[in-house]
Amino acid sequence: MKPIGQRFLMIYAGVLTAVFAVTALSGFAQAPKKLSLDQLDVQRINVREPDGTLRLVISDAATAPGIIIKGKEYPHPNRKAAGMIFYNDEGSENGGLIFGGEKDKDGTRESHGHLSFDAYEQDQTMALDSHQEKEGRYTRLQFNDYPDYSILEEIQLMASIKDLPADQQKARMEAFFAKHGGPTRRMVLGRNIDGSVQLAMNDLQGHPRIVMKVARDGEPSLQMLDGNGKVTGELVPKN
Repeated sequence: MKPIGQRFLMIYAGVLTAVFAVTALSGFAQAPKKLSLDQLDVQRINVREPDGTLRLVISDAATAPGIIIKGKEYPHPNRKAAGMIFYNDEGSENGGLIFGGEKDKDGTRESHGHLSFDAYEQDQTMALDSHQEKEGRYTRLQFNDYPDYSILEEIQLMASIKDLPADQQKARMEAFFAKHGGPTRRMVLGRNIDGSVQLAMNDLQGHPRIVMKVARDGEPSLQMLDGNGKVTGELVPKN
């Protein structure tokens, strides 16, 4: 049998070890309220509300999120860029800012930047784009109208037809938009690939009704059109 004093020391040491372990674990469990760093290298940052609702994702291209609606993520058809995606109070995508670009193996230079604002559970109602690609470069500010249905219906349709032949997919999508309505371009201000600049304003059906343009050679023009695209009025410089 061990002496009483030795047993006491062993028990005392055990208690101290347990207290130290609990204290250390509690410290790790409670993250600091503030953290100051000179530099931080990450692939993705998720900003959330206290209840866990996602409000912002900052990521590289490899970890870019899909389409998130009310906290549930769905595959995005073509998002492969670094940037920032914002979410509304319900955790649904609400707009974003992305950038990218590179020189291809054949020497072709490509660059793009995009800032957009979304309608509720829909796509971009306003977008600012700048693109440089093989065919040339363009920059534009675009305003769109969208119907009231949730983009989730479109996402679910695309998932259900993804294994169909391309022509059948196109037919199903056209039938969907014919029934539910689709995006309507209302106004575009920008520089075109051919070097011209123009402001085009469309009606509720997306038909161009007023087009102001300055061609590459500097020739200005102003056209007014009917719903069928026929020019009903035109203003051009006198020779």
